[in-house]
Amino acid sequence: MRHIALEGRCFVLSANQFARLSDFPADIKNELASKPDDVVCLGGSCIVGPLGNVLAGPDFNGETILFADLDLADVARAKYDFDVTGHYARPDLFRLEVNENAQEPVVRSGRDTNATAQAKLDPN
Repeated sequence: MRHIALEGRCFVLSANQFARLSDFPADIKNELASKPDDVVCLGGSCIVGPLGNVLAGPDFNGETILFADLDLADVARAKYDFDVTGHYARPDLFRLEVNENAQEPVVRSGRDTNATAQAKLDPN
């Protein structure tokens, strides 16, 4: 989560589930636990700032609610040294193009493609 925050220079609120064996129906087989109070999913929710600093969590002790005061100006400050869409952007090397035209869900390609196309053009 710290890497994601650093890479995007954004706040990351990571909500991970915490569960005990008793939270699952009895008919579901589970090899990770044997007693109802055994933990099957550890949790680990956290809140991370735009420079990778952990503001709250991670919590592995059970169900919890995490709180943090977020200074939204931290996003702008974090972009001073790495602005992924600003002056580091290189549209001459990389660009995002969105094709809004309708597309075929299945497209065949390979050796037989030309033969199939020819057969459609010349049914004889």
